[in-house]
Amino acid sequence: MSQREEKIALYIANAAELGLGLSDDLITKVTAELGPSIYNADSETVACTQGSELETIKTNFLVKRLGIYASDEMMYAAISSACEKMGNSNRNKYRALIYALLVKEFNKEYIYT
Repeated sequence: MSQREEKIALYIANAAELGLGLSDDLITKVTAELGPSIYNADSETVACTQGSELETIKTNFLVKRLGIYASDEMMYAAISSACEKMGNSNRNKYRALIYALLVKEFNKEYIYT
């Protein structure tokens, strides 16, 4: 099993454990798009309490990748909701799962088909 396949299996298991309701296919495709960032412990996870991290997710993922031009309040609320679904005490808020939750939240699954 390749490193990427191991990461995908980890994310799928984590999503199931947390009851996130994400499809394996969506997790796989979002993970593949993240490229080498999934192999770095710092970039693999999201620091939901860091303002700069949330701004990066908003700008680079929601706006640039998903093409969402909603109000900042709406985008930050969606990011916050995704973080909460991962669990406040969960130290491993995997970027692939946060992004997959945001894709689902904004009904942008068609981008990953």
